[in-house]
Amino acid sequence: MTTESSPPPATPGTETPCDPSHGVILVRVQESSQLFNSLDPSPFLERDLDDDLVDYITSWAREIPKSRPLRLRIQVRQPPRRDDEVGILRQAVHNHFTNSAQLKRNEFRQLMRRGRLSLLIGLAVLSTAMLASQLVEATGREPLLDLLREGILIGGWVAMWRPLEILLYDWWPVRAERQLHERLRDAEIEVAFG
Repeated sequence: MTTESSPPPATPGTETPCDPSHGVILVRVQESSQLFNSLDPSPFLERDLDDDLVDYITSWAREIPKSRPLRLRIQVRQPPRRDDEVGILRQAVHNHFTNSAQLKRNEFRQLMRRGRLSLLIGLAVLSTAMLASQLVEATGREPLLDLLREGILIGGWVAMWRPLEILLYDWWPVRAERQLHERLRDAEIEVAFG
């Protein structure tokens, strides 16, 4: 498979691999089998796309503004082996991004579930730490007890670190990837042979 990772200099009559202003991603391969993972034994429609191809498509798709609909233009140099190969390739690419969007949706759901569970655990640890800190304070105001009380409180707040990290920051990239794969799922797919 030959894919360009950055746009070549523009020359009259040639196309660049991606045109962000028009939402077009161009993929050129010698034969259609190069689009798929060679180790995947599944039938054509269920096969995984080649990992390098997916990286190439998604990296270019990130460059295209969200306001633009995506178009994936696949150019295969060899002639088709079957009469319905154009439809099969379109459906296979669509299936791949439909499945990957669903996987990203599941990953997002699991991350949020883990965040909520972590938050409950963190709040329980923090509450226990605050109660323990008050009990230590009630026993006296010696320097060693003050150090123990502060250590317990710090431990309680540290238990809140991961839940807050998940619920405030970790979900953004997973959601962005899901939206990207949904855009690719909904992209117009053009296939040309020759």
